[in-house]
Amino acid sequence: MANKHDAKFYQEILDICLLAGRLMIEGGSEMYRVEDTMLRIAKNAGVDDPRVFATPTCVFMSLDGGNLSQMKQIRDRNINLELVDRVNELSREFANKKIDLIQLHNKIANVETKTPAFPLWMQVIGAAVLSSTLMVLFMDDYDWIDFPAAALVGALGYLAYVYFKRFTKVRFLSELIAAIVMSIIAIIIKVLFPQTIVDNILIGALMTLVPGLAFTNALRDLFMGDLLSGIVRLFEATLTAIALGGGVAIVIKFMGA
Repeated sequence: MANKHDAKFYQEILDICLLAGRLMIEGGSEMYRVEDTMLRIAKNAGVDDPRVFATPTCVFMSLDGGNLSQMKQIRDRNINLELVDRVNELSREFANKKIDLIQLHNKIANVETKTPAFPLWMQVIGAAVLSSTLMVLFMDDYDWIDFPAAALVGALGYLAYVYFKRFTKVRFLSELIAAIVMSIIAIIIKVLFPQTIVDNILIGALMTLVPGLAFTNALRDLFMGDLLSGIVRLFEATLTAIALGGGVAIVIKFMGA
């Protein structure tokens, strides 16, 4: 192992830890888990006093008693638990001496570019199944014709969400547009099939975009004492919910239901 007082060694540790922290935050990990993973990597590499502070938008780390400090900004945050699990697994392999520091850096870099994701068609099918089943779960009074309608609206709405998210950097705009698309399609279905219930269809379809995991992580951060991260995530999840509700309200205001 390199001399722990060597500047290149410290820089290597910083690069690895900040990359791991950024990937975990982008994957939707809780802040305490991000900080714990970064600290474990640094300590297992031989650093005596690593210091980490993570937020949903930025992660800071200092080594060598605070003489060497860097930060990494996080601009994109999604839910990708596969990403979080792979970084955690590599951290455990490094702690058990199964891989060295260079291998850890290379493997974490590969995680960033080679973590598999479900193809879009499978995500759309998943949204359809989720929409219809959650409609049944949440609604006591429904007609079975609402079941395929909720699946169709949920699938098309999720497809609109993914499509518009690729072309805009404005936060929450894609959720707003997706909610508008869902509402319009639900009302069209109501016109074609009067026995359907718009409320049932939309409640099931919107569940594919409701930030349930974001709310859960926000509460977990608050309970773990990460007040700043918890409040930021709670506010972000709330704005997402407002965007979804606002999209529905806009359509109902101008088209009726």
